[in-house]
Amino acid sequence: MNKTEEIFITENSEGTKRLGEEFGKNLTGGGIIALYGNLGGGKTTFVQGLALGLGIEKRIISPTFIIVRTYDLGLKIKDQGPKLFYHIDLYRTGNTKDIEGLGIKEIIENPNNIVAIEWAEKMEELLSGKRTNIFFKYLGDNRREIKIIRYE
Repeated sequence: MNKTEEIFITENSEGTKRLGEEFGKNLTGGGIIALYGNLGGGKTTFVQGLALGLGIEKRIISPTFIIVRTYDLGLKIKDQGPKLFYHIDLYRTGNTKDIEGLGIKEIIENPNNIVAIEWAEKMEELLSGKRTNIFFKYLGDNRREIKIIRYE
C-alpha cells in the first residue's frame, strides 16, 4: 500500500475550513477520512470546509449526540443509488461494540460513500485499506498543524 504525507499549518479557523474545502474539491470517488485530534482541535471546522468542497450548502454541525449525519451529494451512480456524504462523530461512543450497532461498518464498506469520521481512533480496528488519516495538533492561539496521510 502506498502512503503519502503532507503537513499544513493554518493560522485560524478560516484557514482550516479553506484547507478542508480544497481537500473536498479534490476528492474523486468515495473515501474514508479518519480525523484525529483533541477536543477543539479543528476537526469539525475542517469537515465544514470539506462539505463546502463537495458542494453541500447546508450548515454542517457536529453530530455529537446523534453520531451520524447523512447528506445527499445529488449524484446518482448507475445501479448503485445516490452518492452520500456521512459525517460521523464518535466522541460519545464507548467501544467498538457501540459502533458496530450503528451500521457504520456498512457505511464505510460502500465505495460510493464519502465518510468523515471524527474520533476515528475509537474504531481503528474497523478501518483498513484505502483511506486518509488527518491529524490535528494545536499550536497555540488559533494555529493548527494538520497532517494528511493518504493510504492507497
